[in-house]
Amino acid sequence: MKSQLNKKIIERFSRQIILKDISITGQKKILSSKVLIVGAGGLGSPVAEYLARAGIGSLGIVDDDIISLSNLHRQSLYDTSDVGKLKVKTTKNKIKKINPNTKIKIYKIRLNQINFKKIINNYNFIVDGSDNFKTKLLINDFSVKFKKVLITGAISKFNGQVFTFDFRNKKTPCLRCFFQETRISENFINCESEGILGTVAGVVGTIQANEVLKKILNIGKSLNNNIFILDLLNLNFRIVKLKKRKNCFCK
Repeated sequence: MKSQLNKKIIERFSRQIILKDISITGQKKILSSKVLIVGAGGLGSPVAEYLARAGIGSLGIVDDDIISLSNLHRQSLYDTSDVGKLKVKTTKNKIKKINPNTKIKIYKIRLNQINFKKIINNYNFIVDGSDNFKTKLLINDFSVKFKKVLITGAISKFNGQVFTFDFRNKKTPCLRCFFQETRISENFINCESEGILGTVAGVVGTIQANEVLKKILNIGKSLNNNIFILDLLNLNFRIVKLKKRKNCFCK
């Protein structure tokens, strides 16, 4: 993406550019940023959409799944005609229609230690929209190792959690500092067994996209070292301070 903003780019993002916290300088930062999204489902859909609409220069999308009918109530990029198609390819096609200037690299893979190591350094920011804890911890551990900014989301039933970790700072706690148990039930974030209201995915994914943009622009109050907990059934919201454990993997 060229750093010089042409007339069409200025018009497209004019409502952002007039914000004093963004301006031309901030828009250039957005246009030059590279974000990797792991999971193109309920969380990844709004993250990819809103980052593209904001003008993110480069997006990486990781997912090895196909779209099923049961995905449609919460995975906002897809419609009935997409059932049976690959999520990464469909996401790329949809995002290109929203913002053809965003460069998109798709990875039809299930993350593991080998393939993640090959791609993580191509991106400045990592967004975790995965739906299983094994993958979340893998993303966490590699983000620590490679000193990335990680925004993690989790959803179940009517509830959501958002974590922002800036591992460029050695004092930053990680996901393992929060989940101190050695064994964590996958039902903790299992929509198939626990259920999920579709709007919860949209809200949490949008907050994740918002956190990415704030980190890129270095504006506002970040969730650094905190967990944002949402109960959308009862409209209860709270932020909990997360401390780094002395014996944590991320030290």
